[in-house]
Amino acid sequence: MHTPQAVRTLAALAHDARLAVFKLLVQAGPVGLAAGVIAQSLAVAPSALSFHLKELTQAGLLTALPDGRLIRYAARFDTMNALIVHLTENCCRGEPCVLVAIASPCEHMQPANCAESFPQRPQQGNQHEQQSL
Repeated sequence: MHTPQAVRTLAALAHDARLAVFKLLVQAGPVGLAAGVIAQSLAVAPSALSFHLKELTQAGLLTALPDGRLIRYAARFDTMNALIVHLTENCCRGEPCVLVAIASPCEHMQPANCAESFPQRPQQGNQHEQQSL
């Protein structure tokens, strides 16, 4: 991901309702959720939700999946992971870093598998100190 796209992506997430929508859809996994379910889950008015879904979709963070008469929205894990890579590409001055390992994509992008895919975060102390032990 190049810097202009990273800026657009971060700008789309820089609103509490859009961030909540994106986090909910990340939890839902690749099957996504119908717009009505998102609106009910987050107590967002349908007209406001429509605006937020459009902004997130235009930023490349969501994809719309036609499902009969409904439209399901799903998080674009490829964009999320590309943003994480962009933000951490120069992490730790080029040394291996715990933060990059934590940002690994989930196996099959299923939330239930995420905890098993990620290493445990250090509980205390500096992450660089923890890594060198």
